[in-house]
Amino acid sequence: MRHDSLVKPIRSRSLRSALGLCLLALSSWAWAQSAADWPAKPIRLLLGYPPGGGSDIVARLIAKPLGDRLGHSVVVDNKPGAGGNIAAEMMVRAAPDGYTLLFIPSGHASSAAMRKQLPFHPVNDFYWISTVTTYPLALSVVPDSPFKSFQDLVQRARAEPGKISYSSVGVGTAMHLATEWIESEANIQLNHIPFKGGVGPMTELLAGRIDVMVDTMTLTASLLKDQRVRVLAVTSPTGKSPVPGVPAVADFYPGMVFESWLGIAAPPGTPPAIVERLNREIRAVVETPAIRQRLVELGGQPQASSPTEFRTRVERDISNLRKVMAERKIDQE
Repeated sequence: MRHDSLVKPIRSRSLRSALGLCLLALSSWAWAQSAADWPAKPIRLLLGYPPGGGSDIVARLIAKPLGDRLGHSVVVDNKPGAGGNIAAEMMVRAAPDGYTLLFIPSGHASSAAMRKQLPFHPVNDFYWISTVTTYPLALSVVPDSPFKSFQDLVQRARAEPGKISYSSVGVGTAMHLATEWIESEANIQLNHIPFKGGVGPMTELLAGRIDVMVDTMTLTASLLKDQRVRVLAVTSPTGKSPVPGVPAVADFYPGMVFESWLGIAAPPGTPPAIVERLNREIRAVVETPAIRQRLVELGGQPQASSPTEFRTRVERDISNLRKVMAERKIDQE
């Protein structure tokens, strides 16, 4: 075979490789330039829940000072529906240019555990920038409840399986799955009364129609302050209960820890320089004394994180909740 018969294919492959490298270099240069100039306009912060709720309050609390630090406003855009997945899908499909972000709650992990199919990968399709705050769930009763402690609740539940009712804001939510986890650890059986979000659980608890409300500390904190409820236990790590004198479930059942969180994510492919800048500015906002104080007042623990720490938390929560579902024989939807 003549040597010149090999030259053309080799040259063709070489030219294609060289062209590919040039295009990659140009693309990297363009991204670097856009990251250097970012932001040049307002940023949209999607939120998959209606205005006025706990996550909305925290999103708006963070958005204003974050925008001030970035030099352009951060605008909260509520897109409720499908347990937050409508907003999540919008963010995943948005251009990875730093102008569309997602304020994401820990309900994302319970949704990922509960659903057979999602229109995105619940971990890989997100660039996890930073958490903002964490907070445990609280098991609350009315002040005159016969349950004076968490141990009282467990003992009665063992004596009367299935008779003590508790609320959640829906099947497969963090409140539901965390309580299933408690039931498994304590070897008890409770009666689950799911609601479709909103103030239904609080209304029914205060009216005496359910025995225990399981909800976030962000909701429970104001009721506790007004002495409308007593908290029996929280799902924080052992020794780290945010309520003085109230134990963590983990104090009795080590390892039973579930902390809800709120954080900010970006579309996959967002330039590293933008992710790094966002992480740095979010950390600065969360460390601001006034913001820290307000987050504590809302029942949370101010807690920024690295992108890697945030991703690890999400993966761990999904894994833990899937294990609970398997042990409790809860079917995915």
